[in-house]
Amino acid sequence: MYDPAQLRTFLAVSQTLSFTQAAHRLGVRQSTVSQHVRRLEAAVGRQLFTRDTHGVELTEDGEAMLGFARSILEANERAASWFRGTRLRGRLRFGASEDFVVTRLPEILEGFRRDHPEVDLELTVELSGTLHERLEAGRLDLVLAKRSEDRPGGQLVWRDRLVWIGAERLRLDPDRPLPLIVFPPPGLTRARALDVLERHGRAWRIVCTSGSLNGLVAAARAGLGVMAHTHGLIPPGLAPVPERAGLPDLGPVDFVLLYGRRRDSASHAAAERLAATILAGPVPRSERFRAEDRHI
Repeated sequence: MYDPAQLRTFLAVSQTLSFTQAAHRLGVRQSTVSQHVRRLEAAVGRQLFTRDTHGVELTEDGEAMLGFARSILEANERAASWFRGTRLRGRLRFGASEDFVVTRLPEILEGFRRDHPEVDLELTVELSGTLHERLEAGRLDLVLAKRSEDRPGGQLVWRDRLVWIGAERLRLDPDRPLPLIVFPPPGLTRARALDVLERHGRAWRIVCTSGSLNGLVAAARAGLGVMAHTHGLIPPGLAPVPERAGLPDLGPVDFVLLYGRRRDSASHAAAERLAATILAGPVPRSERFRAEDRHI
């Protein structure tokens, strides 16, 4: 039998790739995280992480343990709910960023609906900046979005990097302004891209604007220009712009969970359960994720 507390710690470390961030997420000391991981590794008889001064990586056995840990914790939660004799009810107002919707959201909602069929979900898909504004206005109970530089809070789900992407056949002329495909304000990715280009003195022009990620992707696939996007969530048909193009680095991006102001018991309990489902699930992996970016 594997200890659920140790499995939850294992999942937190696997998602943040940081013992420090896992401790912050779980509200425990870093020494407790290390102890849980050691005990779990002793129980399975295998090393689950490789650790050095540059960061933390899952081993092959650690990757295998991810699926087992999620299944065990899900079964444990279903059993606990059954014998508690309580079922969540009410309405949950959940906001998710465009990036997340086309990747993992269907899987998460399927699991949440299976475990909590009597919760009515009001789903808002918007730009991260808009989601932050609606959360502050009390119009959402839970948000999964990019962390805003002027709103540094939130519970870390995963960290990735922003990269320039475009059609593979796209060729950029270094002597002409960079053709940009962007979200409208208050898109956080848009703001980061424009700020980085300005700081590096790179001329640019906006060739296409759309509030829909599908619209941006269509324009990029057509070869209209380049767009900034999360590396681990690159849509099919697009690829990172080669480094030889000389575009400036866009830096890391954090995806976080934030709770709304409404604190009635039903909505808060539903928000906590959905947050737990998100935190227990897999996260996108960036192949070019740099070790120095793992530390927040």
